[in-house]
Parts: sequence; structure tokens; C-alpha cells
Amino acid sequence: MKLGSLKQGGRDGTLVVVSRDLTRQRRVPEIAATLRSAIDEWARAAPRLAEVAADIEAGRGSDEPFDHALMAAPLPRAHHWAAGSAYVNYLELVSKAVGPRLTATMWADPLIYQGGSDTLLGPRDDILAESTDWGIDFEAEFAVITDDVAMGIPAEEAKTHIILFMLVNDISLRGLAAAEQAKGYGFYQSKPPSAFSPVAVTADELGAAWDGQKLHLPIVTTLNGKPFGRPDTGRDMAFDLPTVIAHAAKTRRLGVGTIVGSGVVSNRVEDGAPGRIEDGGVGYSSLAELRMTETIAHGAPRTPFLAFGDRVRIEMVDPSGASIFGAIDQRVRRYTVPA
Repeated sequence: MKLGSLKQGGRDGTLVVVSRDLTRQRRVPEIAATLRSAIDEWARAAPRLAEVAADIEAGRGSDEPFDHALMAAPLPRAHHWAAGSAYVNYLELVSKAVGPRLTATMWADPLIYQGGSDTLLGPRDDILAESTDWGIDFEAEFAVITDDVAMGIPAEEAKTHIILFMLVNDISLRGLAAAEQAKGYGFYQSKPPSAFSPVAVTADELGAAWDGQKLHLPIVTTLNGKPFGRPDTGRDMAFDLPTVIAHAAKTRRLGVGTIVGSGVVSNRVEDGAPGRIEDGGVGYSSLAELRMTETIAHGAPRTPFLAFGDRVRIEMVDPSGASIFGAIDQRVRRYTVPA
């Protein structure tokens, strides 16, 4: 089933069950007012929501049109948002382009950071920044929402705690990141609110593409209407999602509604093989990745970061070409501090 949150009804939106083709929706106040409350009682709510989803597909009952532009993030605010870095190829490019050297531990344990979860962006919300000097960048990723995860859980058990899947634009401000990293304490200002897909979906919506550990579908990014990347999420993923979840839960329990991200999706490009889509490659999931390949090849990056007015679209389609999550489709806008 597919679930979303309308930008109505308060900070956490209004829960709707959405048709598989993303054209119709139904509010379900008799089950749960918000996705957040449904997740809190998932064992009770999920079967009832699934019944509504089946009714929608069968044409039973009354529905209303589904409009991507009216959607908040599936969870407009979450108790916990942790983004991993499961694609070590991305880290290898960083190492080759700007250093420091990739360490053995990066192949043993996934990197992870805790992002701000009090404000999560909807799929059509603008990317706001005061200046392009901040180095505005997108990161096409996918993420899962978990139920309660025990501290110290092994990876083979962690997969049973995944309840929903989403897409993410884990926005980065590269121009602010270096100064923060130099302090040796971690990201904060360089990681503004992330944006999420119009709907979150259960595993059955992914079919055979989800094998219980990895998702095997291209994540498609366009920049200003032109193809930018379509790397496969299952390829070159050094750490599967259950491993990232278990790593996050090593020293703490994860409360129900925790969001865990994959990190920027990155496929390895062999020497001499094309990288850019226009050259026949699978492209990239962030400008930083492209800029690093340019630095390796030419000694300096040639592609700028995002400018005001730029448009980024991130989507995933099934083998038939149907959109699974709907699209994250954002414009970059200048932010003016209120007087």
C-alpha cells in the first residue's frame, strides 16, 4: 500500500491512503488521523489501512483526486532521522579527488550522521538558501521507516523492523561543510532539511526489486529537465539497509518512526567507461560526485553547484515504467530573512 500526508490538519498533516497509480486518495480518520499516529500503533493500523488500499484498487467507496503538490513529507516531522553512507564508491571518489585517504574501517562499518528531523520537506517544497556561495547540492537516496528497534540488534533481524520505504533528497550545502568538518565535530549547518517523496510504500509495492536487504531499481534524477543520473540502488551498495539500521542501533534503541537513509546512491565507473548519461553511462546522484570525477580527470571541477531557479527531480519507476513513490520535484529559491 501507499501512504501519504496532506498538508492539512496540523504539523503532522492528514493521513491518506493512495492508489497504486497515484491518482486517487482516501482519508482514514477512523483508523488514524496522521501517519505518525498510525505508525505508533502499526500492528493495529496496518491491516486496516491495507483493507482501505484494497477497496481503492477495487473501486469500492468514495475517493478524491491525489495531487502531489498538496503533499507534505510522509512524516512531516520524525523523532529520529539518520542518514547512512552505504555506497563506499562515493567515499572513494572523495578520497581520490580531495582526500583524506579511504581507511579500512570505511569498508567495515557504514558512516552515519543524525540529521534534523523536526522539519522535513514535502516533495514540492523549495530548496531555500541565502546564497549560492553555500554550495547547494542534491543527493538522490532512498530511506526506510522502522518500528521499534532494540539496541544491539543483529543485521539479520533488523530487516524485520522495516515498515515503509521512501525516496529522499538529502540536500547538502557543500560550501559550509568543509568548515564544519575541519572542526572535527560533524554536520549541522551544511545539512538543511531533507525532502521526501509524496508517498511511503510497503515492501509489497516493490515486488521482487526488494530482496529483504537491498532495493534493486534505478533512482532517476533530472536537473533542469535533462537526465542527470539513473544508478541502480542495489549495485555497489557496500552496506545493505539492515546493516545500516543495526549500525545505528549499536548503542541505542531506535524508536518507532525512525527514518534511516541509504546515503547518496553511487555506481562504480570502471576506467575508460562512460560516467555521464549523455555519454552512455548511468550518471550520478549528486553534483558533488560529478565534480569529484571532473577533479580526478581534469584537476578541478567544471560543473557548478545549484543556482537559484534550478529544478531537481528525483523518482523511481517499476519495470513497467510506473512511478512507485511519486516524484520529488523542487526549485532552488533565495531565502530572505524575515524583517
